[in-house]
Amino acid sequence: MTNLFLIRHAESDYNIKDQYSRPLTAKGDIDSINLVNLFKKIPVDAIYSSPFKRSIDTLKHIADIKNKKILTSDKLRERKIGCWVNDFLEYSKKQWLDFNYKLEGGESLTETQNRNISMVTEILAAHQNQNIVIGTHCTALSAIINRYEPDFGYDDFLKIADKMPFIFKLEFNGDCYIKKEVIEFTSEYDMIS
Repeated sequence: MTNLFLIRHAESDYNIKDQYSRPLTAKGDIDSINLVNLFKKIPVDAIYSSPFKRSIDTLKHIADIKNKKILTSDKLRERKIGCWVNDFLEYSKKQWLDFNYKLEGGESLTETQNRNISMVTEILAAHQNQNIVIGTHCTALSAIINRYEPDFGYDDFLKIADKMPFIFKLEFNGDCYIKKEVIEFTSEYDMIS
């Protein structure tokens, strides 16, 4: 069996509008350190990430403890919106209702899903019977799950929209999807801040 641990990045600073350079908040930094605890007893064979700073920084402590390089791919990035959207949930709802909906200069969920799935397919081919950590984003993560479980939709997306970090473990036999599991993460930030 191949296990993909899809990790939605820790909390990021939404005051920074640039997708590539948006950093983690103080809470996000602490949560990224605490993610290591979930992987202490899990062998990790490779780590992939979106090239966005918040995704890479979420995985850096896992990479350090496992002595792995974080391999970045633009195929794993979040979907391109085209411009800053003030009502993100309304925009997202339009996309989930119509997978081909997009703003000028942006990507549809179909395009995002196809791009992300192409990288997941490459990872599965290269890492049979291994444990792979993948750093990603909420919409990208949700679009990947939707490909394997088409009933996963907008309401499911909303359930995880405020959870950072968030982890799904996907199990595959070869390239055949078997199941998903939520890996629970509890932030200890509030206890130490």
